Amino acid sequence: MSMTSGSRKRRQRQDKITLSDVAHQAGVSAITVSRALREPEKVSPPLREAILKVVEEMGYVPDLAARALASKNSGLVGVMSPGLTSHAFLALIRGIEDRVRSSDLRIQYASAETDTEDQLRQLRFFLSQNPAGLIHVGQIGDPAIDDLLRHAPCPVVEIMDVSREPSDMAIGIDHRQAAKTATRHLLEKGYRRIAMLGGAWDFRARRRLEGFRAVLEEAGLFDPALVLSIDGSTSVGLGCHLLDRLKSEAPDAEAAFCHNDDIALGVLFECQRRGLAVPQDFGICGFNDLDYAGFAFPAITSVRVPRYEIGYRAVDMIIRAAGSDTSPTKRVDLGYQLVQRGSTARTG
Repeated sequence: MSMTSGSRKRRQRQDKITLSDVAHQAGVSAITVSRALREPEKVSPPLREAILKVVEEMGYVPDLAARALASKNSGLVGVMSPGLTSHAFLALIRGIEDRVRSSDLRIQYASAETDTEDQLRQLRFFLSQNPAGLIHVGQIGDPAIDDLLRHAPCPVVEIMDVSREPSDMAIGIDHRQAAKTATRHLLEKGYRRIAMLGGAWDFRARRRLEGFRAVLEEAGLFDPALVLSIDGSTSVGLGCHLLDRLKSEAPDAEAAFCHNDDIALGVLFECQRRGLAVPQDFGICGFNDLDYAGFAFPAITSVRVPRYEIGYRAVDMIIRAAGSDTSPTKRVDLGYQLVQRGSTARTG
């Protein structure tokens, strides 16, 4: 039995479909097949579809080890983020996966902690595998991490925020400007004692604080006592806790700009528990515009971030950077949208 099993395995290895087999069946060169998988924008849609059909019919699986020897990279794209389990990253991951699906790259995820040493350890592990690229959502702005990314031997895309000069490439939104827009909206609705509620102060949260503070200082209304956070993961429960703490320490607080929609939903629940009418007694603005924000009651005003497009185009930037005849844009600002809903629809 063992000999039969071993023979079957050897035969399966010998019968492995190669890139040349696919090229012969499709009537094109091996280079064209490789380009259709790695750089689909360089192949006409009809030809690409014909090649992908042959790939599917023959069951071709790229030989990543051979590729690494030939191209000096493993075909791996490393994605590192401290919040991969967050709802906000689901659309981002879908975008990444959809773009990778039409290439011969593969994705490896790492959910690093927010401390520098853990992120450096994860980044060094990725780089030890000769990756085709890195997508980084970690602690940017740290000198040690910036230096490692700047000298990485592969394309690097920092995603989510574009408010600083990237180590290589960046795609996302300007969080400082987004926070300014949200804070001005709360002022326009008549709120004056406005708090900022959140979790860990990562780079993007600090940028939002900068925008929030700048607008309120200009209006003569900034009060540092209304900036509350807990160094940890955000959640609906944390939103409840922060609103409870806010009203205990500053009973006259009348609105909150929240780090994300999880916290905003918790604030809404705590307002309802306390009998505070939203938006008349207390206004709430979230961030990310997750699906549930529009279905809460009242629906939550939030800053919409194009998370799917960020993920999709981050992979595309890596693919284009690897091409010899294209020069990808180094910094792409996709913009944001303030979606105004019932939680800030204050009248009178």
